[in-house]
Amino acid sequence: MDIRTVGIVGAGQMGNGIAHVFALAGYEVLLNDISDESLKSALATVDRNLERQVGRGKISAEAKAAAMARIRTTMKLSDLGPTDLVIEAATERETVKQAIFEDLLPHLKPTTILTSNTSSISITRLASRTDRPEKFMGFHFMNPVPVMQLVELIRGIATDQDTYQTLHRVVESLGKTAASAEDFPAFIVNRILIPMINEAVYTLYEGVGNVRSIDESMKLGANHPMGPLELADFIGLDTCLAIMNVLYDGLADTKYRPCPLLTKYVEAGWLGRKTKRGFYDYRGEIPVPTR
Repeated sequence: MDIRTVGIVGAGQMGNGIAHVFALAGYEVLLNDISDESLKSALATVDRNLERQVGRGKISAEAKAAAMARIRTTMKLSDLGPTDLVIEAATERETVKQAIFEDLLPHLKPTTILTSNTSSISITRLASRTDRPEKFMGFHFMNPVPVMQLVELIRGIATDQDTYQTLHRVVESLGKTAASAEDFPAFIVNRILIPMINEAVYTLYEGVGNVRSIDESMKLGANHPMGPLELADFIGLDTCLAIMNVLYDGLADTKYRPCPLLTKYVEAGWLGRKTKRGFYDYRGEIPVPTR
């Protein structure tokens, strides 16, 4: 199938990043959100990130202008109906994603491929709530999307080969690399990454080290570009907790039990960078550890 138009549900950090890379690669993009303010903010973010690429000599000013012209926005989910590919990039809650697909289905072309950018939820289960499980896949981009090269492709039990091959070609057209993952909780990257972050939170919880010592130890001792607690703040502590819960519920192994301190931070609304407080306090000029 030839993909020319792409509908993206959700204009947050992941959604605007996905819109950025698709528009820059020549696709016509329709970005949807329930908030007009979120859509305006998303366009401003894409414009700023494209300008950064221009400043670094990675793209031309003409390429930036052309990419911005390819992105349209809408608050009506039904407007995404005529697109060739839909990418759901809403919050990491299964009930929210299912409601989006149910509202979207009556408006889609029979040939439209449906995908979810979920980082942990069962693709087979999401697909089973649609009228096209054979044309449904997990399409998991890494954050920040314009920078990270990997895209996980996750087939549900019913996904057909044509859908997989089409999305593999799409990933290549974006200049990114596809990794095939089986439909198990959290797939590949987050199956490894999020339990590591959870263990770092346990290390903090048990008093083995403070926030700064844990992050510095992993940066200098394991050559990680970011410490695990700093990375958790970047991802969002609510997202980290949601993925740990998916792992714990889906695999029934106590090694995936979310750390109580992670739960406490989320309950406090300290979700990381997006709320200005997490394991670091971002309200000043320099981030300060909160423990």
